Amino acid sequence: MIWTVELASYLDDAPWPATKEELIDYAERIGAPLEVVENLNELEDSEEIYESIEDLWPDYPDEDFFYSDEDEY
Repeated sequence: MIWTVELASYLDDAPWPATKEELIDYAERIGAPLEVVENLNELEDSEEIYESIEDLWPDYPDEDFFYSDEDEY
């Protein structure tokens, strides 16, 4: 399972909290790339409830990760 910021962004507006099946259904409905659906399919089959993208991708970059020259004064 390989997540990128771009792929994870497709789940920004997902109906959190959600199960694996709900996330797959959401990704398919919004037309997310096949890689998103494949990543979700690789999750363990369980009724686990995922609260956010961080539950799927623990190393998800936080806001500090995105640096912009405009942030400096």
